[in-house]
Amino acid sequence: MDEREALAERFEERRALLRAVAHRMLGSLDEAEDAVQETWLRLCRVDAGEVDNLTGWLRTVVTRICLDMLRTRRSRREDLAEQEVLDQVAGSAEGSPPEDEALLGDSVSRALLVVLDTLDPVERIAFVLHDMFAVPFSEIATVVERTPGATKKIASRARHKVRGTPVVPAAELARQHQVVSAFLAAARAGDLDAVLAVLAPDAVRRADPVAVPPGGTAEARGARAVAEGTAALAHRSRLAEPALVNGMVGVVVAPRGRLLFALTFTIEDDLITAYDVIADPARLRRLDLAVLGRGGDER
Repeated sequence: MDEREALAERFEERRALLRAVAHRMLGSLDEAEDAVQETWLRLCRVDAGEVDNLTGWLRTVVTRICLDMLRTRRSRREDLAEQEVLDQVAGSAEGSPPEDEALLGDSVSRALLVVLDTLDPVERIAFVLHDMFAVPFSEIATVVERTPGATKKIASRARHKVRGTPVVPAAELARQHQVVSAFLAAARAGDLDAVLAVLAPDAVRRADPVAVPPGGTAEARGARAVAEGTAALAHRSRLAEPALVNGMVGVVVAPRGRLLFALTFTIEDDLITAYDVIADPARLRRLDLAVLGRGGDER
């Protein structure tokens, strides 16, 4: 085995880790693969024999590449955001794409990817490296060009955003989660009776026009009409996960980790009396999104 082959073998041993890091930083499997490939090309341009800690070196390089990609993406996002959402709505009728199935197999929730997308690039880097991969702040600081103390504060701020702040007591939040989870399970199965079981008799469903499929209506009234519309969209439900939406239990629909719809619920006596499907890009941007449960522990 020559030197290049030996280096390639050492890199391949670490590819899965690099891909996991890049995926969580970028939220896109395709972009993560691009970042990993660029990392390999940069490794080929250095004297690997002078690298004492290859894993740490590779992680640092892929992180810097991801940071540059996040900054570039953020600078052009405002112009692309609305068209991106509209394109995804148009494509959602085909069900879950292969890329999304791969996403599910990568052991990171769509809800978390959506919330990470609300962080600024440095916050995202600090949170992902520290809270998800236990990288020490001293190492992260060299990547984001901050002091370790400042980096720790950035990660703490990001953690607070990821966790969010519920606006109801924990017991009420748990009840909401149970009802919404039952609703989602029934919707995914296309089980009309199970959907009806969690709806109040006079339930109402409202949707932004862009979220309404051809021939559908923006508003449905009565449990039967709401349940029939919900069960008919089981393919969209497979892309949905519970999340904290404006401090209450809601749902995000996020193919490939990109926010497509958000659902907000009104729940009374453990029954859904109303839910809203938010798809308008301007309305989506105004939502306060967070993951349910703990977004990462202080280490």
